Amino acid sequence: MSAHQSVSGLDEIQAPWNKQITLEEITYEGGFTMVRLRIKEGRRFTDLELDTETATRLGRGLLAWADSREET
Repeated sequence: MSAHQSVSGLDEIQAPWNKQITLEEITYEGGFTMVRLRIKEGRRFTDLELDTETATRLGRGLLAWADSREET
């Protein structure tokens, strides 16, 4: 894994069941950029680093689900 050059905070979300979600932009040496989705659950962390295509697909899926729940 390459060393990252910079990390920029994008958002922090308090989620149900005492979970905290953090979004960060990670720029690696050479300029490659990803978004990190970090879920903190107690002392446990789960990190997902996503490229633009994957983040877009995930975002659309989450939005479609949330939109469908508002109708009920």
